[in-house]
Amino acid sequence: MAGRYGRPRSVPRMRTVAGQVFLLQVAIVVMLVAAAMAALVLQSRSDSEREARHRSVAVAQSFAAAPGLEAALRSSDPTAALQPRAETARKLSGVDFIVVMNTQGIRYTHPLPDRIGKRFVGTLRPAQHGGVVTEKITGTIGPLVQAVVPVLGKDGKIVGLVSAGITIEKVSGVADQQFPLLFGAAAGVLLLATGGAALVSRRLRRQTHGLGPAEMTRMYEHHDAVLHAVREGVIIVAGDGRVLLANDEARRLLGLPEDVEGRQVADLGLDPGTARLLASGRAVTDEVHPVGERLLAVNQRSTDQAGGPPGSVTTLRDTTELRAVTGRADVARGRLKLLYDAGTEIGTTLDVVRTCEELAEFAAARFADIVTVDLAEEVPTGAEPAPALATGVEMRRTAAVGLPPDSGLYPVGKPVRFDPATELGAGITSGRPVLETDLSTYRGWQRQNPDRARKIVAHGIHSMIAVPLRARGTLLGVVIFWRSRDPAPFEEEDLSLAEELAARAAVSIDNARRYTREHTMAVTLQRSLLPRALPEQNAVEAAYRYLPAQAGRGGLGGVGGDWFDIIPLPGARVALVVGDVVGHGLHAAATMGRLRTAVHNFANLDLPPDEILWHLDELVTRIDQDEGSGGAEATVTGATCLYAIYDPASGTCTMARAGHVQPLVLRPDGTAEVAEVPGGPPLGLGGLPFETWQLRLPEDSRLILFTDGLVEDRDRDFDAGMALLTRTLAGHPERTPDETCEAALGALLPERPSDDIALLVARTRVLDATQVADWDVPPDPSAVAGVRAMAVRKLTEWGLADEAFTTELILSELVTNSIRYASGPIHVRLIRDTSLICEVSDRSSTSPHLRQAATTDEGGRGLFLIAQLAERWGTRYTSGGKVIWTEQPV
Repeated sequence: MAGRYGRPRSVPRMRTVAGQVFLLQVAIVVMLVAAAMAALVLQSRSDSEREARHRSVAVAQSFAAAPGLEAALRSSDPTAALQPRAETARKLSGVDFIVVMNTQGIRYTHPLPDRIGKRFVGTLRPAQHGGVVTEKITGTIGPLVQAVVPVLGKDGKIVGLVSAGITIEKVSGVADQQFPLLFGAAAGVLLLATGGAALVSRRLRRQTHGLGPAEMTRMYEHHDAVLHAVREGVIIVAGDGRVLLANDEARRLLGLPEDVEGRQVADLGLDPGTARLLASGRAVTDEVHPVGERLLAVNQRSTDQAGGPPGSVTTLRDTTELRAVTGRADVARGRLKLLYDAGTEIGTTLDVVRTCEELAEFAAARFADIVTVDLAEEVPTGAEPAPALATGVEMRRTAAVGLPPDSGLYPVGKPVRFDPATELGAGITSGRPVLETDLSTYRGWQRQNPDRARKIVAHGIHSMIAVPLRARGTLLGVVIFWRSRDPAPFEEEDLSLAEELAARAAVSIDNARRYTREHTMAVTLQRSLLPRALPEQNAVEAAYRYLPAQAGRGGLGGVGGDWFDIIPLPGARVALVVGDVVGHGLHAAATMGRLRTAVHNFANLDLPPDEILWHLDELVTRIDQDEGSGGAEATVTGATCLYAIYDPASGTCTMARAGHVQPLVLRPDGTAEVAEVPGGPPLGLGGLPFETWQLRLPEDSRLILFTDGLVEDRDRDFDAGMALLTRTLAGHPERTPDETCEAALGALLPERPSDDIALLVARTRVLDATQVADWDVPPDPSAVAGVRAMAVRKLTEWGLADEAFTTELILSELVTNSIRYASGPIHVRLIRDTSLICEVSDRSSTSPHLRQAATTDEGGRGLFLIAQLAERWGTRYTSGGKVIWTEQPV
């Protein structure tokens, strides 16, 4: 059987709407059944695991509270006393194992005797502190849940641990009995739903004539286009001459009544030629028929092709309006092109003055002969413009193009005051554009400044449009378009174009103003966060450079997250730090300040570099968590840091890095090499440790620390940048740190940096041997007097005899404390630098604490005395113990 339009439809095809609905219904039912089965399985597994946890905890707690358990644990052979009881309880309770162990996790009982005496596999720490541990593991007998509980003695202390475990398979099985019922119900639901879907699809197939979704959509789109989208008259006439459809354009062109559908063509009052053509149904192409004052181009085709109904479709086009419409379209197209070009050529930068210049240059070349732009005084600085006053609007000429000399128009830079009594001043205040088609008539605009008005007209400037520059409800300024060379004056149609042009430019100007304001705020913040000067120290001679990214290439341009620092440390040492927070803007600058402050605080703890980075990593993780919990999207992930400590007494440099680029080392002989510091993850990722790297640097070595913006750019990859930096610095050991900075930037700095650049160059110094004195001290109290005597002789040799008494007291207390409380060798070191540094090192990792001794206490006053005598004191830990140090002013 043939369907409509001759399409066979004896077999339902799945591309039809009915077939697709049938498949969709069946798919939904199958998905629902599958979801129900999956939910039951998951619920069964959850119930099994929960039951296993409850049973293992209950058995473990019951056995832990059994009478005589404490005595058995304290007996000489706990295994003999507990193994039979544990096995009996295991069999009665139905669990897979009951293990009794001591507090360190060594088993006393186990179903497999060869496991007795070995360490328990599982988490014990919470139970060792009085808690209960339950965990799911996969053991040799399969997935199981085990619980560990403490055994409390009569005194409340934990005397042992009990663990009970059971496999999940033992407690599962309830849901397995429901599967046959579920499958039967699912099959019944599926059969019922399939039958209902088949009935619905059969009915739907009859209604849609077997058409597919694409065909039905295409038919609807064609019908809608004919009625509404096509700007032509459309008439459909049946084979018997009745009008079936006439769209609005056909009614307008032919003057048809509203109730035209269903009427005979002969009854519509059309001219005889048009009526005969519509009734005949013959095919015509662009046949012209006069209808009233119009000439209509008629196209007509039959509708009975390919088995369709008899009749014809006629389209009508008004050729009398075509020429006028084409002319208007050309004008509109030209204006759209002008506005489109304005969008691409105005506002290319975030600079207020440059945006005004672009507006003037564009409009002077495409719309007017002369263009002037005046802005409120506050706009170029980024401030919010003051509201217009009743006494007038004060502005300053910011840009002007095509300005003839001595024309009467204000030059760039001159202040301009617009009188509100004039139409121009009133229009600017109210936000209304002003059009003057003929300036020579002097209809009031000249009252702004009569003398200048006469000069303007004398120079041939004959027409003007003034449009206020308003954006987001704020008056920013005014743009004035003048014509002199073009004899055609501005007209009303030009006014709308000038308004649209000014509106687009005003948004760009306001964006630049807001950028200027935000940039000023961010730069102020950043400058307050970066070091303003290098601290005084004698360990290294340093120089630095910080260069921001260019505006438009990196967020706020000039504001980023790169930073550097030099931090003096105890023992004449110094910390060199370079870091980078990925991104630009206020958030990056504020984050940089937080990290820099944290580095200073952690440095005061005198920790090694890897521990400093570990603390920073923890801090960044907490910052991200706090910001994430508050709904903030901007996090600190991507921050990197390189932390180095240089000791001038030994000439060693210890470094660690967190995702940062490796530094360069320039040796005194001119060789440059990359310091192979082990890499660590960026700050905030966590999970991996940081490693330290130590190198002995000869005196006058250069340590070059930098951020990736120096070596990597849009046109140069990282490896090429590192190679270029190495070649630039190698072979020039005579350069000062400042000259080294200039050489590096001169070779690698791109024309428009897309990222911040932080560069720190440190030339190492080594303390002279005469500035350091050290002694090994035997762990004998009688050796303290010898240490004091050697220290006094050295201080006298250094010309610091006045400090001898204080130093004796300090060394006596520190060495005595080490002899009394520490073990192993004791070492004393004196360093004469900007201050006198005393260091006492030992193998103990316990640091003394300052406390206030009572009047009856025999001790506890040593560190209090040291704190009073020394300018500073503290403790730093080493891999072999600790160092207690003091500093005294020289």
